[in-house]
Amino acid sequence: MVACLPARHFGVLFCCSEFDMRIKKGDREEDDLELIDGALEYSQITTPAMRPTTSRVSGNCGAVDITLAYLYQAVEATIEVSISKCLGGFNLSLSVRQEIQLFDGMVGEPCGLRRYVVVVASDTWMHLKFKVCEKGSKNDVGHYCSFKANRHGFASQQIVVEPGANTVKTVGDIL
Repeated sequence: MVACLPARHFGVLFCCSEFDMRIKKGDREEDDLELIDGALEYSQITTPAMRPTTSRVSGNCGAVDITLAYLYQAVEATIEVSISKCLGGFNLSLSVRQEIQLFDGMVGEPCGLRRYVVVVASDTWMHLKFKVCEKGSKNDVGHYCSFKANRHGFASQQIVVEPGANTVKTVGDIL
């Protein structure tokens, strides 16, 4: 019996991400200001697992802090938030842990926020934190919902901010 072996084997131990961010100034790309133009190299050897790491990429017109994390056996999760009832308006802040701020703004009418795609380690919990501040109030009220990150999973939770006033529905779709 003859064993067939591959002619080559490549083991990738690092990843390189290149960035070219610009500040929109005109109609043409040549008119835009270059914010950053650079690259980051990271690997499972130099990046601690499951712990976000921030690096600063400096450019001609400023700097951008980029946070990344190495997640072993991760899955992609789509977070979709829709406001089905809204009386009087409220401020909504949505974040995944403390590291990722997804939305921070005023909601004045029933609507769907854009979809957010995040990466979550498989078989762990994804925790969403909502901070709601009623219009005219200075006190934030925290609401939490959690989704188990399983492959090909789907979960939905509804948060009633104030009975009869504001309802926020969150859908987590795990791919």
